[in-house]
Amino acid sequence: MTERFTVSLDKDLAESFEAYRQRLGYASRSEAIRDLLRGFMARERAEGDPDGGCVGILSYVYDHHRGGLGDQLTEAQHAHHDLTVATLHVHLDHDHCLETSILRGPLKRVREFSQQFIARRGVRHGDLHLVPVRVEADQHSHGDHVHAHEHITPHD
Repeated sequence: MTERFTVSLDKDLAESFEAYRQRLGYASRSEAIRDLLRGFMARERAEGDPDGGCVGILSYVYDHHRGGLGDQLTEAQHAHHDLTVATLHVHLDHDHCLETSILRGPLKRVREFSQQFIARRGVRHGDLHLVPVRVEADQHSHGDHVHAHEHITPHD
């Protein structure tokens, strides 16, 4: 079911929003507003439930010549293997590497782990994008055995 409502904006804000909508390629104002509201509501939900599940995308650039920093980052990921799903490593130039790690777990732990990375000396451009999720245990059979797994669903 869809509900309609009217929003009034002053001229400058309406023009800024229209430029934003066009720049990002939204087909309608409604789609742009829905995405903005979903993002806002997801952040609100996450702040209210720090032990709730999330998927995090942690990205950072670091100088791989800085005194063992690459090894320290790898060791930290191993120490938190329960949070780290996968990491992509890209060589940007002779000195700098970009890494993006997919993290999964309780929001508070994912945020704390990410902040430890971002705050390290030699790490630049660190950023964490959080997606609050519902995690539900499930199982079903595959012929002769039962298979258990989790369903991870983003919050609307």
